[in-house]
Amino acid sequence: MAVVADGVDRVAEVTVEPSDLMVRPIPATGEPLPVVGLGTWRTFDVGRDPARRAGPRVVLRVFAQSGARVVDFSPMYGSAEAVGGDLTQELGLKGRLFLATKVWVQGRDEGVRQMEESLKRLRVTCLDLMQVHNLIDWVTHLKTLRAWKEQGRVRYIGVTHYSESAYLELERALKTGDVDFLQVNYSIVSTAAERRLLPLARERGVAVLVNRPFEEGGLFARLRGRPLPSWATQFDCSSWAQFMLKFILSHPAVTCVIPATGKPDHARDDLQAGRGGLPDMARRTQMASIFTEV
Repeated sequence: MAVVADGVDRVAEVTVEPSDLMVRPIPATGEPLPVVGLGTWRTFDVGRDPARRAGPRVVLRVFAQSGARVVDFSPMYGSAEAVGGDLTQELGLKGRLFLATKVWVQGRDEGVRQMEESLKRLRVTCLDLMQVHNLIDWVTHLKTLRAWKEQGRVRYIGVTHYSESAYLELERALKTGDVDFLQVNYSIVSTAAERRLLPLARERGVAVLVNRPFEEGGLFARLRGRPLPSWATQFDCSSWAQFMLKFILSHPAVTCVIPATGKPDHARDDLQAGRGGLPDMARRTQMASIFTEV
Protein backbone atom coordinates (compact mmCIF):
# COMPACT_ATOMS: atom_id res chain seq x y z
CA MET A 1 0.00 0.00 0.00
CA ALA A 2 1.21 3.48 -0.81
CA VAL A 3 1.79 5.93 2.00
CA VAL A 4 1.69 9.57 0.99
CA ALA A 5 3.90 12.12 2.68
CA ASP A 6 2.03 14.81 4.58
CA GLY A 7 5.03 17.14 4.61
CA VAL A 8 8.01 17.85 2.45
CA ASP A 9 10.46 16.38 4.93
CA ARG A 10 8.89 12.92 5.04
CA VAL A 11 9.72 10.40 2.35
CA ALA A 12 6.89 8.02 1.50
CA GLU A 13 6.80 4.81 -0.47
CA VAL A 14 4.83 4.15 -3.64
CA THR A 15 4.37 0.48 -4.37
CA VAL A 16 4.65 -0.14 -8.10
CA GLU A 17 2.28 -2.91 -9.10
CA PRO A 18 3.09 -5.35 -11.93
CA SER A 19 2.27 -3.30 -15.01
CA ASP A 20 0.09 -4.29 -17.95
CA LEU A 21 0.82 -1.07 -19.82
CA MET A 22 2.10 -1.48 -23.36
CA VAL A 23 5.76 -0.58 -23.79
CA ARG A 24 7.77 0.45 -26.82
CA PRO A 25 11.56 0.60 -27.18
CA ILE A 26 13.60 3.77 -27.45
CA PRO A 27 15.19 3.13 -30.87
CA ALA A 28 18.63 4.40 -29.84
CA THR A 29 19.05 1.84 -27.05
CA GLY A 30 16.10 -0.54 -26.95
CA GLU A 31 15.16 0.68 -23.46
CA PRO A 32 11.41 0.04 -23.01
CA LEU A 33 9.06 2.91 -22.18
CA PRO A 34 5.39 2.61 -21.26
CA VAL A 35 3.35 4.21 -24.02
CA VAL A 36 1.38 6.64 -21.82
CA GLY A 37 3.30 9.38 -20.03
CA LEU A 38 2.43 12.60 -18.23
CA GLY A 39 2.69 16.21 -19.34
CA THR A 40 2.87 19.00 -16.74
CA TRP A 41 2.08 22.21 -18.62
CA ARG A 42 -0.30 24.29 -16.44
CA THR A 43 -1.31 21.28 -14.33
CA PHE A 44 1.88 21.16 -12.19
CA ASP A 45 2.39 24.93 -12.03
CA VAL A 46 0.88 25.11 -8.54
CA GLY A 47 3.64 26.70 -6.47
CA ARG A 48 4.24 25.71 -2.85
CA ASP A 49 0.63 25.71 -1.64
CA PRO A 50 -0.05 22.21 -0.20
CA ALA A 51 -3.73 22.38 -1.16
CA ARG A 52 -2.89 23.14 -4.79
CA ARG A 53 -0.25 20.39 -4.82
CA ALA A 54 -2.73 17.76 -3.64
CA GLY A 55 -4.04 16.92 -7.13
CA PRO A 56 -0.63 16.62 -8.81
CA ARG A 57 0.63 14.56 -5.84
CA VAL A 58 -2.13 11.97 -6.26
CA VAL A 59 -1.74 12.04 -10.04
CA LEU A 60 1.95 11.23 -9.73
CA ARG A 61 1.21 8.45 -7.25
CA VAL A 62 -1.46 6.90 -9.51
CA PHE A 63 0.86 7.28 -12.47
CA ALA A 64 3.80 5.58 -10.78
CA GLN A 65 1.70 2.80 -9.25
CA SER A 66 0.54 1.86 -12.74
CA GLY A 67 4.13 1.36 -13.90
CA ALA A 68 4.10 4.45 -16.14
CA ARG A 69 7.37 6.39 -16.21
CA VAL A 70 7.69 9.37 -18.57
CA VAL A 71 7.03 12.78 -16.98
CA ASP A 72 7.71 15.83 -19.13
CA PHE A 73 8.57 19.29 -17.75
CA SER A 74 9.97 22.62 -18.90
CA PRO A 75 11.31 25.72 -17.13
CA MET A 76 8.67 27.49 -19.23
CA TYR A 77 5.98 25.78 -17.11
CA GLY A 78 6.34 28.03 -14.08
CA SER A 79 6.87 26.03 -10.89
CA ALA A 80 6.27 22.62 -12.53
CA GLU A 81 9.88 21.43 -12.31
CA ALA A 82 10.19 22.33 -8.63
CA VAL A 83 6.82 20.75 -7.85
CA GLY A 84 7.78 17.61 -9.73
CA GLY A 85 11.14 17.38 -7.97
CA ASP A 86 9.54 17.81 -4.55
CA LEU A 87 6.78 15.28 -5.19
CA THR A 88 9.19 12.74 -6.63
CA GLN A 89 11.21 13.03 -3.41
CA GLU A 90 8.16 12.89 -1.14
CA LEU A 91 6.71 9.81 -2.83
CA GLY A 92 9.99 7.89 -2.87
CA LEU A 93 10.06 7.77 -6.67
CA LYS A 94 13.66 8.75 -7.30
CA GLY A 95 15.06 6.51 -10.02
CA ARG A 96 11.67 5.05 -10.92
CA LEU A 97 10.54 7.74 -13.32
CA PHE A 98 11.84 8.81 -16.72
CA LEU A 99 12.23 12.56 -16.21
CA ALA A 100 12.32 14.87 -19.20
CA THR A 101 12.66 18.64 -19.37
CA LYS A 102 13.79 21.31 -21.81
CA VAL A 103 16.03 24.28 -22.47
CA TRP A 104 14.37 27.34 -24.03
CA VAL A 105 16.77 30.30 -23.98
CA GLN A 106 19.19 31.82 -26.47
CA GLY A 107 22.95 31.30 -26.12
CA ARG A 108 25.26 28.60 -24.85
CA ASP A 109 25.98 30.09 -21.43
CA GLU A 110 22.34 30.91 -20.73
CA GLY A 111 21.40 27.41 -21.84
CA VAL A 112 23.91 25.81 -19.48
CA ARG A 113 22.68 28.01 -16.62
CA GLN A 114 19.05 27.09 -17.27
CA MET A 115 19.78 23.37 -17.54
CA GLU A 116 21.78 23.42 -14.31
CA GLU A 117 18.79 25.02 -12.58
CA SER A 118 16.47 22.38 -14.00
CA LEU A 119 18.64 19.60 -12.59
CA LYS A 120 18.52 21.25 -9.17
CA ARG A 121 14.75 21.73 -9.24
CA LEU A 122 14.18 18.14 -10.35
CA ARG A 123 16.69 16.94 -7.72
CA VAL A 124 18.79 14.87 -10.10
CA THR A 125 22.43 14.87 -11.20
CA CYS A 126 21.69 13.05 -14.47
CA LEU A 127 18.51 13.69 -16.43
CA ASP A 128 16.86 11.03 -18.55
CA LEU A 129 15.98 13.40 -21.39
CA MET A 130 16.86 17.02 -22.12
CA GLN A 131 15.11 18.61 -25.11
CA VAL A 132 15.51 21.89 -26.95
CA HIS A 133 12.15 23.57 -26.40
CA ASN A 134 10.45 24.81 -29.58
CA LEU A 135 13.79 24.62 -31.41
CA ILE A 136 15.08 27.79 -29.72
CA ASP A 137 18.78 28.08 -30.68
CA TRP A 138 18.76 24.34 -31.23
CA VAL A 139 22.09 24.09 -33.06
CA THR A 140 23.89 25.75 -30.14
CA HIS A 141 22.13 23.73 -27.44
CA LEU A 142 22.55 20.37 -29.15
CA LYS A 143 26.32 20.90 -29.17
CA THR A 144 26.19 21.39 -25.41
CA LEU A 145 23.86 18.45 -24.95
CA ARG A 146 26.07 16.09 -26.92
CA ALA A 147 28.89 17.00 -24.54
CA TRP A 148 26.61 16.53 -21.52
CA LYS A 149 25.59 13.13 -22.84
CA GLU A 150 29.23 12.05 -23.12
CA GLN A 151 29.77 13.29 -19.55
CA GLY A 152 26.79 11.32 -18.21
CA ARG A 153 24.74 14.38 -17.29
CA VAL A 154 21.89 13.44 -19.63
CA ARG A 155 20.95 10.05 -21.03
CA TYR A 156 19.06 11.17 -24.12
CA ILE A 157 18.70 14.41 -26.08
CA GLY A 158 15.93 15.73 -28.29
CA VAL A 159 14.02 18.59 -29.90
CA THR A 160 10.42 19.71 -29.51
CA HIS A 161 7.72 21.82 -31.07
CA TYR A 162 3.95 22.15 -30.91
CA SER A 163 3.12 23.65 -34.33
CA GLU A 164 3.03 22.47 -37.93
CA SER A 165 4.83 25.67 -38.93
CA ALA A 166 8.03 24.20 -37.45
CA TYR A 167 7.96 20.83 -39.22
CA LEU A 168 10.54 21.68 -41.87
CA GLU A 169 12.99 22.82 -39.20
CA LEU A 170 12.21 19.72 -37.14
CA GLU A 171 13.04 17.62 -40.18
CA ARG A 172 16.36 19.43 -40.45
CA ALA A 173 17.11 18.77 -36.78
CA LEU A 174 16.31 15.08 -37.19
CA LYS A 175 18.58 14.82 -40.22
CA THR A 176 21.55 16.78 -38.85
CA GLY A 177 21.22 17.03 -35.08
CA ASP A 178 21.92 13.43 -33.99
CA VAL A 179 18.96 13.40 -31.59
CA ASP A 180 17.37 10.51 -29.69
CA PHE A 181 13.90 12.02 -29.26
CA LEU A 182 11.42 14.15 -31.14
CA GLN A 183 8.50 15.70 -29.27
CA VAL A 184 5.74 16.97 -31.54
CA ASN A 185 2.03 17.75 -31.68
CA TYR A 186 -0.16 15.03 -33.13
CA SER A 187 -3.83 14.29 -32.60
CA ILE A 188 -6.86 12.75 -34.25
CA VAL A 189 -7.56 16.10 -35.94
CA SER A 190 -3.98 17.34 -36.41
CA THR A 191 -2.32 14.63 -38.46
CA ALA A 192 0.15 16.60 -40.61
CA ALA A 193 3.05 14.93 -38.80
CA GLU A 194 2.05 11.67 -40.48
CA ARG A 195 3.08 12.90 -43.91
CA ARG A 196 6.83 13.29 -43.44
CA LEU A 197 7.88 13.88 -39.85
CA LEU A 198 6.77 10.62 -38.22
CA PRO A 199 8.08 8.47 -41.08
CA LEU A 200 11.39 10.34 -40.91
CA ALA A 201 11.64 9.74 -37.15
CA ARG A 202 11.05 6.06 -37.70
CA GLU A 203 13.60 5.92 -40.50
CA ARG A 204 16.22 7.74 -38.41
CA GLY A 205 15.62 5.68 -35.27
CA VAL A 206 14.27 8.59 -33.23
CA ALA A 207 11.77 8.07 -30.41
CA VAL A 208 8.60 10.16 -30.60
CA LEU A 209 6.80 11.83 -27.71
CA VAL A 210 3.39 13.27 -28.63
CA ASN A 211 2.11 16.49 -27.07
CA ARG A 212 -1.29 18.23 -27.35
CA PRO A 213 -3.23 14.96 -27.87
CA PHE A 214 -6.51 16.63 -26.90
CA GLU A 215 -5.80 19.99 -28.57
CA GLU A 216 -5.63 21.61 -25.12
CA GLY A 217 -9.01 20.12 -24.22
CA GLY A 218 -10.78 21.54 -27.25
CA LEU A 219 -11.68 18.11 -28.63
CA PHE A 220 -13.75 17.25 -25.57
CA ALA A 221 -15.87 20.35 -26.12
CA ARG A 222 -16.60 19.22 -29.68
CA LEU A 223 -17.72 15.81 -28.43
CA ARG A 224 -19.94 17.04 -25.62
CA GLY A 225 -23.15 15.02 -25.46
CA ARG A 226 -22.05 12.54 -28.11
CA PRO A 227 -21.93 8.87 -27.05
CA LEU A 228 -18.84 6.77 -27.65
CA PRO A 229 -19.44 4.47 -30.65
CA SER A 230 -20.21 0.90 -29.66
CA TRP A 231 -17.44 -0.44 -31.88
CA ALA A 232 -14.81 1.25 -29.69
CA THR A 233 -15.01 -1.78 -27.39
CA GLN A 234 -13.35 -3.80 -30.16
CA PHE A 235 -10.04 -2.18 -29.19
CA ASP A 236 -10.73 -2.03 -25.46
CA CYS A 237 -11.78 1.61 -25.40
CA SER A 238 -14.30 2.93 -22.86
CA SER A 239 -13.94 6.75 -22.99
CA TRP A 240 -13.33 9.57 -25.45
CA ALA A 241 -9.93 10.25 -23.88
CA GLN A 242 -8.87 6.66 -24.51
CA PHE A 243 -10.34 6.88 -28.02
CA MET A 244 -8.14 9.84 -28.92
CA LEU A 245 -5.03 8.44 -27.24
CA LYS A 246 -5.40 5.01 -28.83
CA PHE A 247 -5.64 6.69 -32.24
CA ILE A 248 -2.26 8.30 -31.59
CA LEU A 249 -0.68 5.16 -30.17
CA SER A 250 -1.79 3.10 -33.15
CA HIS A 251 0.76 4.96 -35.29
CA PRO A 252 3.91 2.78 -35.32
CA ALA A 253 6.32 5.73 -35.05
CA VAL A 254 4.88 6.93 -31.73
CA THR A 255 6.79 5.87 -28.64
CA CYS A 256 4.78 7.63 -25.91
CA VAL A 257 1.94 10.13 -25.63
CA ILE A 258 2.07 12.69 -22.80
CA PRO A 259 -1.36 14.12 -21.90
CA ALA A 260 -1.20 16.71 -19.14
CA THR A 261 -3.50 16.47 -16.13
CA GLY A 262 -3.66 17.41 -12.47
CA LYS A 263 -6.78 15.29 -11.86
CA PRO A 264 -6.37 11.69 -10.62
CA ASP A 265 -9.50 10.38 -12.37
CA HIS A 266 -8.27 11.80 -15.67
CA ALA A 267 -4.86 10.18 -15.11
CA ARG A 268 -6.48 6.78 -14.51
CA ASP A 269 -8.57 7.19 -17.65
CA ASP A 270 -5.56 8.24 -19.76
CA LEU A 271 -3.53 5.27 -18.54
CA GLN A 272 -6.22 2.85 -19.73
CA ALA A 273 -5.33 3.87 -23.28
CA GLY A 274 -2.06 2.02 -22.78
CA ARG A 275 -3.85 -1.26 -22.10
CA GLY A 276 -5.59 -3.72 -24.41
CA GLY A 277 -5.91 -3.44 -28.16
CA LEU A 278 -5.30 -0.67 -30.69
CA PRO A 279 -7.27 0.21 -33.82
CA ASP A 280 -6.13 -0.97 -37.25
CA MET A 281 -5.82 1.34 -40.25
CA ALA A 282 -9.43 0.92 -41.37
CA ARG A 283 -10.69 1.68 -37.89
CA ARG A 284 -8.39 4.71 -37.59
CA THR A 285 -10.03 6.17 -40.69
CA GLN A 286 -13.44 5.59 -39.16
CA MET A 287 -12.32 7.19 -35.90
CA ALA A 288 -11.03 10.31 -37.61
CA SER A 289 -14.26 10.70 -39.62
CA ILE A 290 -16.18 11.30 -36.41
CA PHE A 291 -14.40 14.63 -36.01
CA THR A 292 -15.53 15.86 -39.38
CA GLU A 293 -19.08 15.59 -38.07
CA VAL A 294 -18.69 17.54 -34.82
